[in-house]
Amino acid sequence: MVNVYDPNNVSVIVDNIFVTGFAEGTMVSASKDEENFQTKTSAKGEVSVAKTNNPLGTVTITLSADSPHQRRLTQIANTGKMVPCWVNVSAPIKEKKGGSQAMIKKPADAEYSDEVGDREFEIQVFDYTDS
Repeated sequence: MVNVYDPNNVSVIVDNIFVTGFAEGTMVSASKDEENFQTKTSAKGEVSVAKTNNPLGTVTITLSADSPHQRRLTQIANTGKMVPCWVNVSAPIKEKKGGSQAMIKKPADAEYSDEVGDREFEIQVFDYTDS
């Protein structure tokens, strides 16, 4: 069986708004901030494992400078509003990443040139889940 990836099957929802106007290339990335456990090995080869209980994750959204949602994300960043942030993939494999409590770290940096630029928003998710 052949699975076909289509970026139209990826949706990004911030503050209950379906974000559009992504830049070329990587639209969005999502990751847990730390590994689930850490290990140590003694001089004699005995292994200890410590579970990491850090629930933090990061979602990074890359928009085109002319995205209709660039201004709204900037407003959320400037107010420090706590918002839900989800990345959903509907096919070929269903995935849902993000959380119900997140904040945009800062407004996107801006560059101006002879091409339409990108605006990257980094979102800290305080209850990150990956399913």
